[in-house]
Amino acid sequence: MSDERREQLPTAYVLGELTEEEKRAFEAEMAESEELRAEVAEIREMADLLSEELGQGAARLPDEMRERIESVAQGRAEAGQSGSPEQGASGAPKVAVGGQGSSANDNAGRGKAAAKRPFVRRVSVWLAAAAVMAMGSAALMTQRSGEDKAMATSEDAPAATAMAAAPSPMEKPKAAVAAKPQVASSSAPADAPAFNWKGKDEGKLREKGLNGEGDRNRFESLPENPFVSPSKEPLSTFSIDVDTASYSLVRSFLTRGEKPAAGAVRIEEMINSFSYDYAPPEGEVPFRVMLDLGRAPWAPEHRLVRVALRGKDALLSAMDGVNLVFLVDSSGSMGDENKLPLLKKGFRMLLDKLGPNDRVAIVAYAGSAGLVLPSTAASEKETVLAALDRLSSGGSTNGGAGIELAYKVAAEGFKRGGVNRVILATDGDFNVGVTGDGALVELIQEKAKTGVFLSVLGFGMGNFNDALLEKIADKGNGQYAYIDNEAEAKRALVDGLGGLVTIAKDVKLQIEWNPALVAGYRLIGYENRVMANQDFHDDRKDAGDMGAGHTVTALYEIEPAKAGGGGGDLCTVKLRYKEPDESESKLLSRALANTDTAGAALPRDFEFAAAVAAFGMLLRGSPHAGNATYASVLEMAERSAGEDARRRELVDLVRRAGRL
Repeated sequence: MSDERREQLPTAYVLGELTEEEKRAFEAEMAESEELRAEVAEIREMADLLSEELGQGAARLPDEMRERIESVAQGRAEAGQSGSPEQGASGAPKVAVGGQGSSANDNAGRGKAAAKRPFVRRVSVWLAAAAVMAMGSAALMTQRSGEDKAMATSEDAPAATAMAAAPSPMEKPKAAVAAKPQVASSSAPADAPAFNWKGKDEGKLREKGLNGEGDRNRFESLPENPFVSPSKEPLSTFSIDVDTASYSLVRSFLTRGEKPAAGAVRIEEMINSFSYDYAPPEGEVPFRVMLDLGRAPWAPEHRLVRVALRGKDALLSAMDGVNLVFLVDSSGSMGDENKLPLLKKGFRMLLDKLGPNDRVAIVAYAGSAGLVLPSTAASEKETVLAALDRLSSGGSTNGGAGIELAYKVAAEGFKRGGVNRVILATDGDFNVGVTGDGALVELIQEKAKTGVFLSVLGFGMGNFNDALLEKIADKGNGQYAYIDNEAEAKRALVDGLGGLVTIAKDVKLQIEWNPALVAGYRLIGYENRVMANQDFHDDRKDAGDMGAGHTVTALYEIEPAKAGGGGGDLCTVKLRYKEPDESESKLLSRALANTDTAGAALPRDFEFAAAVAAFGMLLRGSPHAGNATYASVLEMAERSAGEDARRRELVDLVRRAGRL
C-alpha cells in the first residue's frame, strides 16, 4: 500500500469509507498504537466540528472539502518535518505523546507513514478544520441561504407542515465525536488561519468537554475498544466498574437540550446505572457469575455475550456500625443551587436512615481545610444538622488539605468490622494546594491502603472536573456518582446505602476466546478499565471493588468465525477477587457454550442492557453502531423497560436525544 494511501486511512476510517476487511486491519493497528488512536480521535473531533459549523454530516462533506482536510493536514505535517528534532517549522516545541511509542508490529505495518505523523500533524488537524471552515463556508452560503428562506416561509405554515418538512428526529447521527484534542499552547505557523477559541466556537468545545478559554469542564474521552482477533490475542482482561456517574451526566445534558460531551458517555457506567433481576449468589462466594449469548441488535450478523455479576446482600445493621466522614467542598464554585444546597438536602435524607451505632463527621475545605463536625453519633441529629447548616461556599479550593484531614478523622474513628468511608462531595475544582491530577490520584491511592474506602459525589457543571473525580474514585477503592437532582441524591445516599458495605475488592475479569468459533471480539465500554493480561494474576495490581447488592454487566460484541457453527465453548471467563480485609485473591471460572441464537429474542434484562449500549454508541457517534438508530433503540428500550421508573426515564432520554 502506498504511503499516500496509508496517510488517508485515518480520515477514511472516521468517514466510514473503508471496507470491513480494511476496517478490521486498521482497528488492529489502532489497538497497538496509542499515537494512531489519538490521531483518529482528533480527526473525529474535527469532522464533528465541521459538520456542525457547515450544517453537513461528516460522511457527506463535499469531496473538495474532504481533500482539503487531507492536504492541509499533510502540508502541516511535512512542514513540521523541516524543523529541528525539538521544534516544528513554526518554532513551536513538539509535545511528547504518552506511551512507549509504536510497537514492532506497528512499525512494520506502517513503515515510513508512522514517521509522517508527529504531534504537529494532530495539531494541524485543528488548523485544517479552521482552514476548511474559512474556505468552505462561502461555498455553502448559497445553499444555506436558500434553506433559510424556505424555513422563513414555513414559519407562517401550520406546525404540522413545518414538522413534516424537518429531518426525522430519529435519524441516525453521521458525525462521530471522540477524544478531546491535545492543543499546543505555542504559536501556530504564520500562514495558519486564525481559530477563534471564544464565542460560538468556545460553546462547541465546551459541549464536547474540551477546554476552551473560559471553560473549565473536563471530560476524558477515550477511543472505543476495537475488534480484536482471538487468533492473535485470545485474552481480554479488565477491571469491573460500579460507577454510575455517566448516566446522570448524560441525563443532565439532554435535560438541558444539549448533546452530551463525548467524554461524559461511558457506556459501562450507563448500563450499570440500572438494576437487573440477577439471581443472588449461594454459599460463601460473595457474588454469582452469569453468562449468556444473543444476537447483536445493531449488527444481525454479530452476536452479543453478556457477562453478569450479582453481589450478595448485606445489611448495615449486621455491621459493627458506620463511620462516615463527609469531605465537603465549600469553595466559591460550590455556591450554585445544584451544588452545595443540593448536597445538604441529600445529607439530611441520609441522616434519617442512620442508626444509633453510626457516626458521622464533616470536614470542609476551601482555602484551607477545617473540621466542621467531629465524629458524632448519628442519633444527635440537632448537633449534626446545625453543623450542616453552617456550611457555606467561599474561597479557593485546597482539596489536598481536605483529603488529608478527612482520612485522619476516619482513621481516628475506625470501626473494625464496620463501614469506614470518606464521602467526597465536590465539582472537582481543585485550584490550590495539591492540584495536579497525578498528585491527587497518588494521594488518594496512598490513603486507600488505610482500609478507609472512598465514595465520590460530583455536582454542578461549568467548571466540573469529571476526568479527575473518576480517577480519584477508582484509586480510592470507591464509587463515583453524579448528583443532578434530589432523586439522584436519594438514590446515591439513601437507596445505595447498603452498597457502602464492600463485599469484594480488586475484582478482575479475564475472558479467553475460542478462535475456532470467534473471528473477532470487542469489549463495549470499559475503555479506562482495560488491563494488561499479565496483571490478572498479579495481586499487587489494583482493580474495582464491589458493594453489597451491586450488579455489574459487561457486553462483548463478537464476529463469529465462518466455520464456527459447531458446538464447544465460545469462551472461558475467569474472575479474581479479594475479600475486603485480605491481600490474596481467589479465582472463579466459568465457560460459555456455543449455542444457536438465530431468531431468538433477547431476554428482557439482556435487551435493555443492549438498548443502553446502542444508545451510548449513538451519543458517541460510534463507528460500531451498525444499523442502530434512535428509533430502533427507542423500540428496544420501550419493550424492555416495563414499569421500572428509572428505565422509563431512559426511554424519555432516547426521545430527547432523537429530537436533537
